[in-house]
Amino acid sequence: MSGFSFNGASATDAAPEVVTNDGWLPDVDPAEVKNEQRIPDGITAPRLRAAILAAIITVGNELADWQARQRAAGYRSLADVPAPKIDGHSRNVLLYQRAVAAYAKADLVERYRDVDFTGAGQRDADAVQPSIGELRRDAIHAVRDILDRSRTDVELI
Repeated sequence: MSGFSFNGASATDAAPEVVTNDGWLPDVDPAEVKNEQRIPDGITAPRLRAAILAAIITVGNELADWQARQRAAGYRSLADVPAPKIDGHSRNVLLYQRAVAAYAKADLVERYRDVDFTGAGQRDADAVQPSIGELRRDAIHAVRDILDRSRTDVELI
């Protein structure tokens, strides 16, 4: 007898809970991070959640002074800070989500090198290293875009 059967979704397949933020910065949906960053199914929900929490803390630290100034100016959330709308969403919110997602994936790649993230089957740390740097660069660029800072620092010697 051939064919396949589908028993439906199990309790472990349920969508992970949204990571709630401080109320000023937006909450983060692990399913969106997983989809946006193409995080493999082998990464468990608790590992993904831990990486997202670390990323939220990192981005929050980088935006702390700017956030304090925006709050003092009377803005009740990141979405309220004047910014162009892209696809109906605040540019700043989209950049924040990108920064968190990129930092989260960088953390996962760095910590769980035994998981194949390259798609080519390479598990060598040297092969993964450039992608970690690229992910961190993407996160830094997103934060700098929110802060309206240049993406490059140049120092004369």
